[in-house]
Amino acid sequence: MSGSVTRRTILAGGAAGMLAAPWVVRAQANTLRIGMQSILSGPIALLGTSSRNALLMEQDRINAAGGFLGRQIEFIFRDSKGQPQEAARIARELVNTTGCELLVDAEASSASFAVQEVVRDLGVACLHTNSETSSLTADPKIRVPTAFRVARQGVHDAVAGSIYLAEYANAKKLNKWATCSPDYAYGRDTTAQYLQFFKQFKPDVEIVTDAWPKLGQPDFTEVITKLIQAAPQALFTLLYAGDLSAFVNQGNIYALFSKMMVATPNVDYPVLAAIKNLPPGIQSATRYLETFPDTPANKEWGQAYLKKWNERPTNWSWQNSLAMHFYEEAIKKANSLDGKAIAAALTGMKINSPFGADGTITMRDDHTTIGYAIGWGQTTPKEPFIIDVKAADWGKIIELETDWKKQQKYI
Repeated sequence: MSGSVTRRTILAGGAAGMLAAPWVVRAQANTLRIGMQSILSGPIALLGTSSRNALLMEQDRINAAGGFLGRQIEFIFRDSKGQPQEAARIARELVNTTGCELLVDAEASSASFAVQEVVRDLGVACLHTNSETSSLTADPKIRVPTAFRVARQGVHDAVAGSIYLAEYANAKKLNKWATCSPDYAYGRDTTAQYLQFFKQFKPDVEIVTDAWPKLGQPDFTEVITKLIQAAPQALFTLLYAGDLSAFVNQGNIYALFSKMMVATPNVDYPVLAAIKNLPPGIQSATRYLETFPDTPANKEWGQAYLKKWNERPTNWSWQNSLAMHFYEEAIKKANSLDGKAIAAALTGMKINSPFGADGTITMRDDHTTIGYAIGWGQTTPKEPFIIDVKAADWGKIIELETDWKKQQKYI
């Protein structure tokens, strides 16, 4: 687990809640409550608000179709502010006090590990929709029987991004690199994974400096100055949401993007909208694009989101939408809301999805999704914002992920 939060810490003080089975205190009304906690305030609030928007769209769709097992669904949203202890407390409260029968954990990785331990204790079904730190589901010691990841996974992005960036760096002769990523599990673990695979494909790469700003840090002056002074040819960053837009806006003041090539997997539509002058030529992964996959289903979903919320969806939006598609199919298959029954139905399930590379996404037996669309291209200031997208090879992703799991002794 990341940080100082441990399972003992999370469970301490909750003896009364532990003794009571979670369904004892559920509301008697026929409405099926689904709990979601996330970051809904502060610089990273985009993660939570765009997740909530997608879930509310799914709530309308599912209820119009008759609900789950004939029951209308209702989401209960709570703001954890990204604090692990608070996320764990809220998750337990949503089930034991508020009467939620299912959970959607839309936290960043820092808090998802804490929620994971609550789910382990309660046995309720939970879908992690935003955490990308690989060990959450890849490590069998951390994995929980009734918790699944319906989100990108860091190691998948690391393989796809490293292959693309190594080819680009070789063509442009970019050997001196720097990194700048948020200082918590996702930033450090996924940066390490990127560098591991990047060095495999480009052995002559040199990392001349690194920077680890705090999540939600408002001023990047010191970080930007450090990067410019190190004089790398290229920068890799895992900053996201408000942090990424602030970094780019402040970096423009110092002409950072004219001094080095920048690569990031975390450019979302609202981030692009918050950047005053988007530098062309940032090498970028696709988080969510209406044009990738270039299918009617994907464009229709993106346009429906825009029409309802008057803003474009994020990567977190489609992941939360996908989570409800998986819940819908699993509950139908299991004909039950029991955590173990839903887990059995989810394991190995393949569903049609507008977000799939081939129109489908699979929930693997290690509780993580595969087959979602991953591509890399470059930014342009106008629509469609990311062009020349090259799709990742899922066969290669799974091959190298398997090697990585063996190195970590996960398999």
